[in-house]
Amino acid sequence: MYPDDLKYSEEHEWVRTPGEAEGSVRVGITHYAQDQLGDIVYVSLPAVGDAVSAGSAVGELESTKSVSDVYSPVDGEVVAVNESLDATPELVNSDPYGGGWLYEVVPSDAGAVDALMDAAAYQASVGD
Repeated sequence: MYPDDLKYSEEHEWVRTPGEAEGSVRVGITHYAQDQLGDIVYVSLPAVGDAVSAGSAVGELESTKSVSDVYSPVDGEVVAVNESLDATPELVNSDPYGGGWLYEVVPSDAGAVDALMDAAAYQASVGD
């Protein structure tokens, strides 16, 4: 349920290294997070070029149940966003580790990704 090749934050984001852009990592939300939110109907993401800080809100996911912040797992600069979510936000529910990714960021400290949880630690933190 939680891919072993990803790192995870306490705020339920995952990080895949490398991202598509040079030096970047790809960020999305976990299966657990999308399941808790319910059906995603709108996604608000940071803009390319935005500086983001670890633990800070960088966007929002609106579901039929509520609105939830998206947090950055690392400090860095946003270099890509998943524009397909504008038309099909439900990809966050149906494919959270693939087509439902949110954005890519170039970390200001590459070691910050290594400090995030592995799949086993994240799974233990959510009690699955």
